Amino acid sequence: MFTTGWCGYCARLKSQLTRAGVPFTEIDLEAAPEHIGFVEEVNGGNRTVPTVVFPDGTSATNPSLAEVRERLAA
Repeated sequence: MFTTGWCGYCARLKSQLTRAGVPFTEIDLEAAPEHIGFVEEVNGGNRTVPTVVFPDGTSATNPSLAEVRERLAA
């Protein structure tokens, strides 16, 4: 999951995933700016977070916990 330290939506999703026991890896774009190009690419040129990349290579921007669970189960 690509995040930033100031993103409230990122904090919410991280908290929900943690409480639900869904493992994730966080990449803070402020600490790792080399990933900004990827986030912009999958978001139509926008630097929108949270951007979640799933094991099948697809991504979602600001997904709900339900969407994350659904896509991980597929």
